Amino acid sequence: MPIYKRITIDENTTALVWKIEETLDVLEHAVSLTPNCKERYDSMKSLIHKKGFMSIRHLLKEFNYTDFDLYYDDKGKPHLKDGNFISITHSFEFTAVIVSDKKVGIDIEKQREKIKLIAPKFTPIEEYKALGNGENLVRKLTIVWGAKESLYKLYGKKGLLFLHDIFVEDFDIDSNQTTAKVTHKNQITYYTLRFLEFENFTLVYAISD
Repeated sequence: MPIYKRITIDENTTALVWKIEETLDVLEHAVSLTPNCKERYDSMKSLIHKKGFMSIRHLLKEFNYTDFDLYYDDKGKPHLKDGNFISITHSFEFTAVIVSDKKVGIDIEKQREKIKLIAPKFTPIEEYKALGNGENLVRKLTIVWGAKESLYKLYGKKGLLFLHDIFVEDFDIDSNQTTAKVTHKNQITYYTLRFLEFENFTLVYAISD
């Protein structure tokens, strides 16, 4: 069960990506869950969701954590009991976890044509037009969505609106990074986000200063 990708961002920040190729029985082996997570797991109907849930527990092991080191607040945001920050993501056969001594957010998305249909719901029209109409449109929109999702996770606050509160600047895909502005409670904060693509998936992560 190898790690698909390891991203060392700085001395105290690492992201790990897992490609789910194992059976559920293999993923369940030697994994202990808290009573709350066991209840959540048992209620899952989808096999891919169960596999994603368990693969994330294997990623936690790579950071020397277990399910018992993790807890969720009333907004569903995961936290580590030792004070480090964590963010988790799952999309189809990929999962990822990022751990840092700073606030972080991470997101994986599958690149799909349907994102063009929902784009006006999460990105302002002027930003949407800036992305162009070529073959890279799906890739760019997926990065924009991942960037906004990452920042939403970093903040961990309900009420942060993708369309109105998070603005992602236009960017060159080859640069592997972009900047974003978050407006929250009359405060404006700027972030640099980095992204990478693999097997028609997009991974984006955000780290606070």
